[in-house]
Amino acid sequence: MISLNILDYSPIDEGGTAAAALKQTTELAQLAEHLGYKRFWVAEHHQVDSVAGSTPEMLMMHLATSTETIRIGSGGVMLPHYSAYKVAENFRMLEALHPGRIDLGIGRSRSYRIVNEALNESKTKRLPYDQQLTDLQKYFSDDIDSEHRFQSLKAMPIIETAPELWLLGTGQGSARLAAEQGMGYAYAHFAKPSQQGVEAVDTYRAKFQPSSFLQQPRVIIAVFAVVAETMEKAEELATAFDLWLLFVESDSPPPYYPAVETAKKRGFSANEQEKVARNRQRMLIGTPEQVKAQIETLAESYETDEITIIPNISGADNRMDTLRLLAGAFNLNGK
Repeated sequence: MISLNILDYSPIDEGGTAAAALKQTTELAQLAEHLGYKRFWVAEHHQVDSVAGSTPEMLMMHLATSTETIRIGSGGVMLPHYSAYKVAENFRMLEALHPGRIDLGIGRSRSYRIVNEALNESKTKRLPYDQQLTDLQKYFSDDIDSEHRFQSLKAMPIIETAPELWLLGTGQGSARLAAEQGMGYAYAHFAKPSQQGVEAVDTYRAKFQPSSFLQQPRVIIAVFAVVAETMEKAEELATAFDLWLLFVESDSPPPYYPAVETAKKRGFSANEQEKVARNRQRMLIGTPEQVKAQIETLAESYETDEITIIPNISGADNRMDTLRLLAGAFNLNGK
């Protein structure tokens, strides 16, 4: 039985606004809960004008309040920019208000240089990533007995439950860290769709060391998905997605997610078509049954029962249709 999750970027559709995009994210989370999805995560992107998701903790608080049962999480918080202590207190507050529903997905993407400088200009020193992960676990466990540079420090509020901890990654380094720290491992297949991903997950399982938070290895695989009632419509949506990926990888991306008609009119150069072909390996495209079969194949190759879908396609209605169509194909048990 495969559990399905959603990771949403809060895309700003052509002609839309950031405020509208965040409202659409809220509606998407409510729909995901109604349909029976297990988790709804939101991302942290800076200096990407076409997405509104910049502060996952704040958006998570709103989403958790706007839903009742679905797990709400970050995909993810870019930990090297922040104090592990502050991240722990942010997520303890979320967990205190919504116990048993909060996921802390952690990453270390460093984004654009100007973003890195702005987020880190007040720091006097940078800690190793693995030390920050160890710090997080210290704060979430209320451990004041083990040796630590802030041994007596506690993260507030003190509560009985803790968020689930997931390390986001794309290779062997993150797989080993997740294993050593005893965290769940969320592999970004949408970033690196290759056999190396399967090998990274295998490494994670082989090296996994139980922690107070997790006794057995757990794996989530995340992938872009474009789903429509017909293959023709799915291909149209995928063409707009192709253009968006080209935009965000360019020097001057527009401040919106392109509409299908915009993508049709523009077309692609020969050089762009080569990039499109490579990017198509990062996504699943088709009708509900076709994408279901692709998800099942993906789950089998990674030996996991949990897949995160990123429905980053043009149009809020199309994103909602993707959730409905996949829920129907998988017979999810919603409300």
